[in-house]
Amino acid sequence: MHDLKALRADPEGFAAALARRGVTDAAANLIKADAARRALETRAQEALARRNSASKEIGKAIAANDSALAESLKAEVNSLKAVIATLEVSASAAAEASETLLHSLPNLPAPEVPDGDNALFNRQEFEWGELPSFDFAAKEHDIIAAKLGYDPEAAARVAGARFAVLKGPLARLQRALGQYMIDTHTARHGFAETYAPLLVKADAAFGTGQLPKFEEDVFKTTDGRYLIPTAEMSLTNLVGGEIIDAASLPIRMTALTPCFRSEAGSAGRDTRGLIRQHQFEKCELVTICTPDQVEAEHEHMLASAEAILQALNLPYRRMLLCAGDMGFSARKTYDLEVWLPGQGAYREISSVSDCGDFQGRRMNARWKVAGEKGSRGAVNTLNGSGLAVGRTLVAVIENYQQADGSVIIPDVLRPYMAGIDRLLPA
Repeated sequence: MHDLKALRADPEGFAAALARRGVTDAAANLIKADAARRALETRAQEALARRNSASKEIGKAIAANDSALAESLKAEVNSLKAVIATLEVSASAAAEASETLLHSLPNLPAPEVPDGDNALFNRQEFEWGELPSFDFAAKEHDIIAAKLGYDPEAAARVAGARFAVLKGPLARLQRALGQYMIDTHTARHGFAETYAPLLVKADAAFGTGQLPKFEEDVFKTTDGRYLIPTAEMSLTNLVGGEIIDAASLPIRMTALTPCFRSEAGSAGRDTRGLIRQHQFEKCELVTICTPDQVEAEHEHMLASAEAILQALNLPYRRMLLCAGDMGFSARKTYDLEVWLPGQGAYREISSVSDCGDFQGRRMNARWKVAGEKGSRGAVNTLNGSGLAVGRTLVAVIENYQQADGSVIIPDVLRPYMAGIDRLLPA
């Protein structure tokens, strides 16, 4: 959420930054709505002050035996009561309109973020690894996995489209990937393993930016709670409403959880295989910090996610997203895209985002320095995938595939595989 004081101080700069995200006229509309709210509140306060003054004058008029003045003042007080009530209703409606507009606006892009309105304008910043070379035609993951324990038909019978059933060593490989990720992030990268709810209240979904704009993208229960589309929603909100001592920052958290997404509006995109599912697992990274820590923490989170890809020897590239391709709450995002030889393309496997104080404001999470009165402002937040487990499974299957349909297990995963070093086709 944005700081209205900053908007009032530089409306042109705010409008220009929003325009980079494809949002036009919103700044002017918000300024107008905010001005209307403040004008109504001022009028209500002035009317209330006059009512209080007139009420005091009634007593003086009575004491002076000036009944005519007393009656006139009583009439004025009664009239002002009605005026105040009307103004308060109007001010409340104006405040609601202003807040609705404010809550719908995405975060402003950082100055170094490239301009552009789609992925074609994203900028490659780094590339790692050698693309695998095969002496056979590389296959896509779903074709290979169909003989290794992947059963989409069974999943469809149980739950419908875009769910997966994995069996035997293939299921173990998925579990090994998630376990390796969270073990690495906790043991080597300084993230604290956290067990958090998979269902959250609307306030939590609002805090991280999923509500109100993206409600159709999440599953809602009959009691008004939401299944998390990412553990970012749970982890980030753990500091919601808190004032945190700067000495305890940064706070780094990680969680390996199921995630749930409705995939609204994505019909026809990756409907085969494990790329785009309603239910999947992800190892999430979240950091809470002060503004002066955020740049270093962004680099640390990015390096932590990349370390997993490098340990698995999966070729990837790092992309700096353009202003129009970032998520709602992000001010700067790097996507890590892994090479999939079966598709002959790079595909996203992680997004690592700096959200500035945008989520901190929405959650009313603030930071302070011990011994000082009051807070210094909203906390800064970051989040990233370290990594999406299902998509990493896809990448392992495609990059480690063999001519006979088997898949070699990467070395770092073998301690988790009970002696299995290769998945064999049935």
